[in-house]
Amino acid sequence: MAIKGRIAQYSMVLLETAANYRSDRVALLTGFDDDAGMLSEHTRKPRASGDVPVLPRRPGRRRRLLAGVAFVFAAGIGLGALLGSLLAKTELPSVQVALEPREAPHEVTTRAYRPPVRDFRPTLAGGQSEPETEPLKRPDAPDIVAEVETRSTPHTLAAPVTQPDLEPATRKEAPPQTAALPQVRRRGTPQWLANAAPSPAANERPMIAIVIDDLGLSQKRARRTIALPAPITLGFLPYGHNLRKLAKETREAGHELIIHMNMEPKDHDVDPGPKALLTSLDPIEIHNRLLWAFKQFDGYIGINNHMGSRFTEWPDGMEVVVKALKRRGLLYLDSVTGTKSVGPALARAHGTAYASRDVFLDHDRNAEAVVRQLAQTERVARRRGYAIAIGHPHDITINALQKWLPDVADRGFAIVPLSAIVRRRLGEG
Repeated sequence: MAIKGRIAQYSMVLLETAANYRSDRVALLTGFDDDAGMLSEHTRKPRASGDVPVLPRRPGRRRRLLAGVAFVFAAGIGLGALLGSLLAKTELPSVQVALEPREAPHEVTTRAYRPPVRDFRPTLAGGQSEPETEPLKRPDAPDIVAEVETRSTPHTLAAPVTQPDLEPATRKEAPPQTAALPQVRRRGTPQWLANAAPSPAANERPMIAIVIDDLGLSQKRARRTIALPAPITLGFLPYGHNLRKLAKETREAGHELIIHMNMEPKDHDVDPGPKALLTSLDPIEIHNRLLWAFKQFDGYIGINNHMGSRFTEWPDGMEVVVKALKRRGLLYLDSVTGTKSVGPALARAHGTAYASRDVFLDHDRNAEAVVRQLAQTERVARRRGYAIAIGHPHDITINALQKWLPDVADRGFAIVPLSAIVRRRLGEG
């Protein structure tokens, strides 16, 4: 009973206290008290303390809140300054990261070109020479990959590698019956002269050679080109279709043949075609791909490059090419797809017959541009005595040539095959 009485007593005290608090709160907000009536704005009478006025609670609470905020702010500034001074005196451990240099994509740095003085010739067992129509076999011991400097090891010099000459000497043996390579030619006559198309007499007139390449993929375009007035020079891609029949029709029409050899361009988004000559290949693979191209058809006088802006600037690869042509008595026509081709210089150094393109007919594919380029070809021929123009079997090019070829002789020019200009340059006729 005593416990219940105390609980009831405490409950009454709490209820009375809460009622007094609520009454005081109302008086503070409204300025009115039930016992004292309306007071002033800033004072009121307490219930039990007589007539002594006191300040209201609200301003005091605001001051206490502002004081608390100021204290917390000041304490934060002081704590931050203390931590800053401690960190300034302490040395933090340093971490050093070595970054590995990255090589630029698709960039190959080759050694400086050296004069072509190598004259090694591979032989088989017993001293017999290797047939030129068979692909070279890879040796087991030496690695003959071309020397290449890498950017990741700039201070490491590769040991010099002796590369054998991949071209066998000229032989008297007849090629195997299965090889489509060389035609039988007169003794001492280079292949490019033996297969040259008949050329009309220039009679001191400026000579113009028209070369149409990129042939072999479209049979319709190839036959439209073959139907042009002879003689012009036709370049067939080695991976084309029906090449032997097209080559036969070309020669029967009085035209000249070259292999339009696909080579690596600088633009890596462009596919040069199957079995292209690439700067990533070793000399043996380059030689074997050339042999494959030589076997696709016959009757040609040499090769010119399809694309090849990167490959024709690579001395090691082009040296393999011009030496292969020299061994077989073939010529090289540089299409000049790049500004730094080493093909003509290497051909001259090795004694390989060569020429370079003067004008591109259809780089801009519209009829007016082709006509302008034909006029430019005439100007070059009149100034120098000869000119070599390269075009492609586009409809606009074929149509322009059909109109231009019949009247070009009346303007004082001689249309000749490519071999006639090379022969004139070499002083052979």
